[in-house]
Amino acid sequence: MTIKKAIIPAAGLGTRVLPASKAIPKEMMPIVDKPAIQYIVEEAVASGITDILIITNRGKNVIEDHFDHSIELEEMMRLRGNYEMLRDLKAVANLANIFFIRQKVTRGLGDAVLKAESFVGGEPFAVLYGDDVIIGEPPATLELCNAYEKYGKSVVGIKEVPDELIVKYSSLKVALKEDKIYDVSDMIEKPAIGNKFSNFAVLGRCVLDAQIFDILRKTTLGVGNELQLTDAMKTLARKKGMIGVDFAATRYDMGNKFGMLKANIEVALNHKEIAEETRNYIKELAQKL
Repeated sequence: MTIKKAIIPAAGLGTRVLPASKAIPKEMMPIVDKPAIQYIVEEAVASGITDILIITNRGKNVIEDHFDHSIELEEMMRLRGNYEMLRDLKAVANLANIFFIRQKVTRGLGDAVLKAESFVGGEPFAVLYGDDVIIGEPPATLELCNAYEKYGKSVVGIKEVPDELIVKYSSLKVALKEDKIYDVSDMIEKPAIGNKFSNFAVLGRCVLDAQIFDILRKTTLGVGNELQLTDAMKTLARKKGMIGVDFAATRYDMGNKFGMLKANIEVALNHKEIAEETRNYIKELAQKL
């Protein structure tokens, strides 16, 4: 079944990037000249997604404004003859059918996803975590959607991470199925090193059957006294099995200060307007260190 719907949970408080996120949602932090969440929406659209639900909370109306028309700005660009920017501004407002709902109490990723049940309408759907910008070809979500269509099981995007990160993420029990594709039979959220299954972790993307909602309703609160999506996926993996896709694109953790810095540097090095300036600056800076 072709995946046409996606959820982007963007209700987190951004505590890891304070004080910058006190007044500006971390999802709106720029990567060169676009906010992080625009990269996520563009990835979804490039993967064939047509309908997107962004889950926010108080103080994040600016996200909704970003994906709306700005009549004043568009008219200013038209009068100035800046038709390239005019086209870009209009394109942002027409990327997809984008809807918004609030998670009124921040109770974890599982709780945020549960609020999307009526939007999903019984169909399989993609989840693109608001903290994770993944840039590259093919789009990570497209790789997961293709795996879902091929194997008929829920899919998680995975990467191997070092021990110091596996304890902050999740650890998956995996068996190689084919190149970069794994069977996933179990997982644990934020494990102690002695309890990890492997160094493969779920990173930022998944495609889920609608049955995940029934599982979420029966899942007890987990780490941080929150409803963890990983705990529900663990139940799904144990009962039916899941597929893990070691995706090709590069993932940036936008809830992490160094992740934000890496994203800006690497995108700048490939940006059509500032790539050469950025490269020269880095060379000059390296010589001074």
